[in-house]
Amino acid sequence: MKKVTLMLLLALSAGCQTAPKTLYQWEGYQTQVYQYFRGEAKEAQVEALERGLQKIQSANGIAPPGYHAQLGLLYLDLGKDDQAFQAFSTEKSLFPEATVYMDFLLKNARNAHQQEHK
Repeated sequence: MKKVTLMLLLALSAGCQTAPKTLYQWEGYQTQVYQYFRGEAKEAQVEALERGLQKIQSANGIAPPGYHAQLGLLYLDLGKDDQAFQAFSTEKSLFPEATVYMDFLLKNARNAHQQEHK
């Protein structure tokens, strides 16, 4: 009888534990990257990532590395240069290890922007 009671208590206590909080909130980021490489509609991807970012921010979460960079690439593809520059700058400030890559993207985006407006 004691074994059964002990096993029930262990099972109940295991069921009450909460899952550990993850460091980043992904909110469909992986799906959007996959769709980007499949050539899906970029407007829909931007909308999905922006919705995900709103959810992350409302939960006081942290977007994963690359989230803002992906959004920036999509903005760039849509001709929304100012938003792309902001997204790249945000990625750079949140993840300093991405500085070299973000600087590369910013430089290329600025050069392309200047070429278009000559």
